[in-house]
Amino acid sequence: MAGQGSGGNVLAALASLLIPGLGQLLQGRLLIAIVHFVLAGALWVFLLGWLIHLWSILDAAKYQPKNP
Repeated sequence: MAGQGSGGNVLAALASLLIPGLGQLLQGRLLIAIVHFVLAGALWVFLLGWLIHLWSILDAAKYQPKNP
């Protein structure tokens, strides 16, 4: 996907708003997507999942792929 502020990052941020990690998965970052999903699920038990959820949204919105 294109750089920060692009339509792809906006879509990824909206996807992470629905399900933590989904935006990272759309960007092709499987490992961090799993981390966001598992951490959010585990921390919602302690009512702290909103922190990971917010981190997931911001991470998807600010992602800039490395140019080889």
